[in-house]
Amino acid sequence: MTLSDNAGAPVEHVEELEFYTHKQDPVRFAARFADDVHRPEWAPFLARQVMIGKGGRVIQYRLPRSAHGGTGAYSALEREVSAAVAVESRYGSEPYCELFTRLVGFHLDAPEPFVLYKAPTGRPIAAWQGALAVAEQFKVLSQLTLAVRLLEDVQLVHRAITPHTVRWDGSHVRLCEPYRTQRAGEPREAFGEAPWAAPEQRDGTGTADPRDDLWSVAQLMYFLLSGRPGHADRAPDDLGEFRRLAALDEGGAFAPRAETRAGPAELMRLLNVSDPLALVSSAPDPLGRARAEFDERLAEKRARLGLDKDEEAFEEPAETPPRLSLLRRRWLPGGGRPVVARPEVPAVAPPPTTPPLCPHCLLPVDYDETQLFTLDSRREPKRLDLSAERRPMHRQDALRQAFQMCPHADENQPHRLPVPYLTSGEPLTVAMVGSSAAGKTHLLAAMLGEIEQGGLEPYGLKCLPLNPEEHREYLAEMVHPLHRGEVLRRTGQVRFAEFADGLLVSGHGGTRPVVFFDLAGEDLAQNSDVTRFLMGVGAFIFVLDPLRALRLPQLDPVRERTGLTRQDLGDEAFATVLGRIPRNGPYIDAPAAVALNKSDLVRFDPSVDRWLARGLPSVLDDRELREESRDVHAFVRHHGSQAWLKPFDDCARCTLHFVAATGGQEQGETFPHGVRPRRVLAPLLSVFAMCGLLPGDELRETGV
Repeated sequence: MTLSDNAGAPVEHVEELEFYTHKQDPVRFAARFADDVHRPEWAPFLARQVMIGKGGRVIQYRLPRSAHGGTGAYSALEREVSAAVAVESRYGSEPYCELFTRLVGFHLDAPEPFVLYKAPTGRPIAAWQGALAVAEQFKVLSQLTLAVRLLEDVQLVHRAITPHTVRWDGSHVRLCEPYRTQRAGEPREAFGEAPWAAPEQRDGTGTADPRDDLWSVAQLMYFLLSGRPGHADRAPDDLGEFRRLAALDEGGAFAPRAETRAGPAELMRLLNVSDPLALVSSAPDPLGRARAEFDERLAEKRARLGLDKDEEAFEEPAETPPRLSLLRRRWLPGGGRPVVARPEVPAVAPPPTTPPLCPHCLLPVDYDETQLFTLDSRREPKRLDLSAERRPMHRQDALRQAFQMCPHADENQPHRLPVPYLTSGEPLTVAMVGSSAAGKTHLLAAMLGEIEQGGLEPYGLKCLPLNPEEHREYLAEMVHPLHRGEVLRRTGQVRFAEFADGLLVSGHGGTRPVVFFDLAGEDLAQNSDVTRFLMGVGAFIFVLDPLRALRLPQLDPVRERTGLTRQDLGDEAFATVLGRIPRNGPYIDAPAAVALNKSDLVRFDPSVDRWLARGLPSVLDDRELREESRDVHAFVRHHGSQAWLKPFDDCARCTLHFVAATGGQEQGETFPHGVRPRRVLAPLLSVFAMCGLLPGDELRETGV
């Protein structure tokens, strides 16, 4: 992807160019731009030389407006910038920084998003074939191996090492821009041509591995020494004739599978080249103290809940019924009586023995088929009489669309309950909590959009609308506009709280109605009758706004544009809701998750990027949930005040997550580069795990 050295001179016309450095500091320079260079392999990106300041020559790769229709190109640019920022942040001040194309800056929210690199020097390795001395050949090999080793340390795989993309300037090799980089451990994306790309990389099988790059290094070196490309899937037949490639042969660098190749550090040992990462101590963890504070607070919580006494429960003899921890005794149906389930039969929660509570007034409502109604085209109630209906399928369809009025409600403000809410297991009420403009509405719409696309099915959860017509309306009014890149209207204050949407969720614990409340932050911050329903909420998702919470200078321009201000005293809605919910001792029983929304604003911080740059795991793991919670807690605590973490302190079970409902900033009434929800289902999956909807007893104690 490197631009040619003779790609045209910048014109004399001067414009102002604003961008961000790898530290996310905003800078502005006078700039002169050359003509665009078009190449099919770069599509849809355009490249051009730019002279900034007093003669600094850089290369700009940008995404033109004509290519804004899809999110694939933008996501690729975002991933490239993330990798370039990671490399520049880690190695920019080190002597071996010249092994990489140096990042100058980027602007992903510009009308035409772009990234800037220092202009390349040297010539492609392919041009040096037959012209390098033995010492220079060894230098190329050792430096390429070092570059792969350095990338491995920041968990990156370059994936574009070829004789045409790697440059040599007489003293240094230089890898090209990280435009096809993946994180180590991610599912491989098919990319590259034989023989330069490893077979598994070309096929897109398995997970990205730093040893993929060592295959590329080996093929490049064979080409450099022999003058011809090697085989696509095995070592060259005449490899033994090239003694300078003996270390690559011994390290299995030409092996078709990554798992049989030596790693970068081992190959450096075989080359008898010192590993600079082995000679220096690890850099201090900037969040180390905050992570230790999380560990202390979690240990204190477990001790107060009596869970520290249950640590050895899983080591009891197999024939002894397992002890139930305090949390399971508190929150599982049946009062925590030990039950040994047959492994081949999934546990199903028994039907409720008491009528469900109306989510509005919290009084019990018995299902009464004589009190059903539907809504007509004007949304007026119309009596439904099924006494003469004898067709089971028709009857079932009618009941799915029917409602029953809560008998305890005022006539002027009825409580309309979908029939499946009363007949399909114990309801679960989920409340979105946070100040106005925290992104609650966008996050809920993004969640339900992911569910609509089957996002919960990999976890064994099936979802149906609680009421088909109301669900259709929610999709039409919220989810579809969001997916079109429209900014959703703010939630207005109300005199009566109605749930935004509802689902029937079937999983490990049977089928449960799940309803979602999304109220304005102003309503949540008041102790009014509107929020009386909170007393019966089964789970909370607290939406934390980084613009209000974090003391990060890079957020100041966004704060200035949006009119939001930083608050050290925490979220007023958090405090009001947590102060109103009944407690069992020092803690609130209801499961909770904290979603650090708008995490895309801080996505290049290593602690954030570690999570936001990858999708959700295919299997929910309690250890990974705790690791993410630890990172979020430490990040917020390091850059903000403890007051913003009040949900974690007050709720017995609480996980924390990096999420981004939209993945970009709005401009006016739209998201100009589209929406790219990131990890939005993580808080909901965590809540479902704590409520027993996901398999695995250990997941029920998630969050503590």
